[in-house]
This record gives sequence, C-alpha cells and structure tokens, in this order.
Amino acid sequence: MASPKLKESLPLYKTLANALAQRIYEGDWAVGSHLPSEAVLCKSFTASRHTLRHALQTLERDGMVLRRQGAPTQVISRRKVRRFTQSFNSPVDILSYPRNTYRQNTIEEFIELDKPLSEMIGDAVGSSWYHIGAIRKQRDTEEVIAWTDIYILPQFASLTSEPEHSQVMVFEQIEKKYGTRIDRAEVDVYAIDVSTDIAKKLGLKVHAPCLVIVRRYFDNQDKLFEVTFTYHPHNKYTYKMEFKSDTGN
Repeated sequence: MASPKLKESLPLYKTLANALAQRIYEGDWAVGSHLPSEAVLCKSFTASRHTLRHALQTLERDGMVLRRQGAPTQVISRRKVRRFTQSFNSPVDILSYPRNTYRQNTIEEFIELDKPLSEMIGDAVGSSWYHIGAIRKQRDTEEVIAWTDIYILPQFASLTSEPEHSQVMVFEQIEKKYGTRIDRAEVDVYAIDVSTDIAKKLGLKVHAPCLVIVRRYFDNQDKLFEVTFTYHPHNKYTYKMEFKSDTGN
C-alpha cells in the first residue's frame, strides 16, 4: 500500500501518528510484528526523524506499540487502549507548589548545549539556551523543598529581573512578558539515586532517593521553548491526581 503524504491541518506528528495507527488497524503490520526502521518510515512518509519519534511516542502512549532502546518498535494492539483523562484548568496544575514557597536563583547563565545536555533537553548540540538553577524553599522555615534546572530560549533571559520572578512559574512569566503561549506540554516523572552535585544542593546523602519531574513546553508552532528538571527529596513532595474514564463508564 502506498503511504499517503502528510496533511498540514494538524501538527505533523499527529498526522503521522494517525496514518501509522490506520495502517496498523488495517493489518499492514500485524500484532506482534515490528514496524519498519525509522529510516524507512521517514522516507515513506517524507517526515523528519524528530516528527517520526514524536508520532511513535503518541502510538506508545495510546497502547498500540512498544518501544525499547536498541530494539525495533513492536506492534502490540490494533486499537487504542481505553484511556483515562485528567482535566487541567491551567498548565500550572501540572506541577504546583504551596503559595508559601519561593524560588531562589543561584545560577543564571547563557549556555550552548553539549552532547549530554542536547540529549536531555532535546535540541541540537551547539544550540543556545539560558540556564536558571534555583532552590525552592518554604518561606517561613527556609526549608529546602527542591532543586530546579530551568532551560529557556535566550530571548527570554531578562525575565529573571522581573519583581515577581521568584514567585511565579517561569512559563507564566514568558506568556505574560513575551506573549509566547503554551500549545502543549510533556511531563515525565521518574525516580533516581541523587548525584553528588544535586545531593549537595539539597543537603542529601549521595545516592539518596529523589523524585525527578521533567516538563517540556511547546508553542503553537510546536517549538520547544522551556525545559525544567525539578529534583525532590523523597519525603518532601507529594503530587496527587484524579482520573476519569473518557468512556463515561
């Protein structure tokens, strides 16, 4: 079957994800089989590797494929799994803190991404970003709650001089001051043994357990403009969520 050219009415990754899902549903790739290589799919759909990987992430989130590093992408279902949704009134709800906390910057610097940072942030080696390193504290006790590494595009660097900077989420300041609006956000949550550097910043023992929350914000052109890595000591932060089935059952 010939692969269709991608339409532009939706973001390219969504269009590609829909096209791949349709091919899976129609049986072009059977459950248990593997999708063609990234190179083959990129050529077939005239898509970039970045767009393809984003589309495959969407299929994985929908429960249709399984991806493992170093292995081909495997088809595990012809249909999207039953999904549960969580409603947010604002991106602030993705990760909120009590009003009696504040962020204290200890690092403010222009940087160019080396290879490790490029892989972490998801932008090209050598690209320019502005790095804010900050401790979040409880205002009345000065207790350290978290360490945050915030990476924003260089044109937003002056927001650190704003009077409300220590109190307001950075993406909110970007929206207010520069007019760049969030179209979508990605959130990753995982646990690590804390590194020597982060342990020192948080007053922890090296290899102590730590919860990491990574947030990536994209504008309406699907351009990444902020990436935040927040490190929480295991006993200092709880995040609660409530989900509702989208089927209404």
